[in-house]
Amino acid sequence: MRCCGRGGAEPVPERRVLPLLLLLEIALFALLADSFLSLQNGLEIGRATAELGLLALGMTLVMTAGGIDLSVGAVMGLTAVLLGDLHAHGVPLLLACAAALVFGALVGLCNGVLIALAQVPPLVVTLATMALARGVAEAWTGGYAVYSGFAPSFLQFGQGYWFGFLPPQLLVLAAAAAAGWLLLHRAPFGRRLVAIGFSVEGARYAGVPVRRCLLGVYAISGAAAALAGILYVSHLGQAKADAGTGYELLAVTIVALGGTPISGGRGTVPGTLLSLLTIAVLQNGLLLSGQPTELASILLGVLLVGAVLLEGRAKPRLAGARVLVPAAVLGGLAFLAWSRDGGAGSGQPLVALMPKNKSDPYFVSCRAGAEAAAGELGVELLWDGPNDTDAARQNEIVEGWITRGVDVIAVSVENAPAISTVLRKARERGIPVLTWDADAEPDARDFFINQATPEGIGHALADEAGRVLGGAGSFAIVTASLTAANQNAWIEHIRARLAERWSDLRIAVIRPSDGLRDRALTETRNILRAYPEVRLIMTIAAAAVPGSAEAVKQEGSEVKVIGLSVPSLCRSYVHAGIIDSIILWNTVDLGYLTVQAAVALHDGRLRAGSTALAAGRLGSIEVRGADVLLGAPFRFDASNIDQFDF
Repeated sequence: MRCCGRGGAEPVPERRVLPLLLLLEIALFALLADSFLSLQNGLEIGRATAELGLLALGMTLVMTAGGIDLSVGAVMGLTAVLLGDLHAHGVPLLLACAAALVFGALVGLCNGVLIALAQVPPLVVTLATMALARGVAEAWTGGYAVYSGFAPSFLQFGQGYWFGFLPPQLLVLAAAAAAGWLLLHRAPFGRRLVAIGFSVEGARYAGVPVRRCLLGVYAISGAAAALAGILYVSHLGQAKADAGTGYELLAVTIVALGGTPISGGRGTVPGTLLSLLTIAVLQNGLLLSGQPTELASILLGVLLVGAVLLEGRAKPRLAGARVLVPAAVLGGLAFLAWSRDGGAGSGQPLVALMPKNKSDPYFVSCRAGAEAAAGELGVELLWDGPNDTDAARQNEIVEGWITRGVDVIAVSVENAPAISTVLRKARERGIPVLTWDADAEPDARDFFINQATPEGIGHALADEAGRVLGGAGSFAIVTASLTAANQNAWIEHIRARLAERWSDLRIAVIRPSDGLRDRALTETRNILRAYPEVRLIMTIAAAAVPGSAEAVKQEGSEVKVIGLSVPSLCRSYVHAGIIDSIILWNTVDLGYLTVQAAVALHDGRLRAGSTALAAGRLGSIEVRGADVLLGAPFRFDASNIDQFDF
């Protein structure tokens, strides 16, 4: 067996690719983004990576021993829900946090028992635990409950600063890194993990307590995931079941890129930290330089493959590629950044506009209007956001915009409590803030671009249901996210309208679809089978409406579909008689009005007390308090849907 060396882990071959790549990233992004080298940005990078860093540190120990823990993201989410529920039931926060840590360690210990004692492969065990933990969290919250209302002192830990500049999470990550380094590189425990990873049987013959070590390392991984869950809750101010989704694969990638092989027998905490920093700088630099966020995933995959091929494993004749490959990657990125830089540095106002989900056709059509307004007004438009409904990702992007110093921020809010703190921070830094499509907490923005009043939308939907059902019967609602402020407001007004005008109508069930066609199809199919009394499906997410219609078509049902969507997605189903009608505002106009209002707010033409806004081709738009009103919703049906192409 190879010598483990002093302190617990076999010395890792010198890694040249990552340090070189990190230096190239720093040099490139320093040129592309003026604020990249600021102390504030460096500290915010640390804040943004704290949760993932904790998972990666625990994963480093596990992978050193030749294992893997794919349950860490789900355990993070489950412990966040546990913390939120305990707090909601009056348990003091300190005690609730301690309980969450113990619970996470116990889940990890259960993994260790199955792996060490029952000798089930780690991949199988932790995949099962991942599914179980995520399922329990979903069942616990009903798939939609969000815990909030945490004490300001707790939120300050995740959202504030110590000494006026230092994010507390950074200190937690530093302490965890120091502990991980001591365990792996200076303690007998680390030497034992290396021996186990190299050869379980060899370690056992050498007198290593294999079972005890495996139990310990998986318990540590579970505790690290629980600590990440606590930091997540304090950072976003909410606890929800989907916290940590996808983090397990990112953690594995970071650890492998840092030099700890999945096969085990070697481990490096410094390598993991260097990998974490390299990826964080890449993501942050792309954001500050205005590049599409999905580019980070592409480059991450390229870098992972390149690092594995080039770091100490390639033939000597490929040694020159150690420099050329990362240089080529960064050179390509530099060219892309230069070619996309557009009006950067031109002195034009920079309007940063964020949808809930930039791949949703609803928001794609909004973007067309936003770009038209930006072209008319001669301003630069920065359009970016998550590729799915992700409140945490929205926070990260806004943090980057604050650091970059954009002129106006406009956000379609996924979760109001989660994003309001960072929007307040933007306003404190002198950046005007708008919300559009879905609102934040009132003190977190200057104005809300309201596509239609929640009352108007709710009443229109309820009246459509009453018309289609003839005033009596049961219907189901398929929404996007049961935490979305705007959709919840619509549902409240639907209920109020039913009580006021349609007392013989009943809502049988409300199910989320994540705004996805495929999930809406599945949810609608389940509703049709479980609730035979339902005669109407009301789907209130643009991309989900055709999914509901397709489910009705496949089931051969006579149930009708109505909802809120865009004509281009629903036209064929309307003509087929499956969708009776949809209502919506003009989404292109919504994007157009948002940019018009953003520029007016920046120029001082839109201010507190304004009652009207001159909005280009839309003419004079009513401003009611802090609401800029686009207008009443419009009904699309077979008689008029072909007249619209958005």
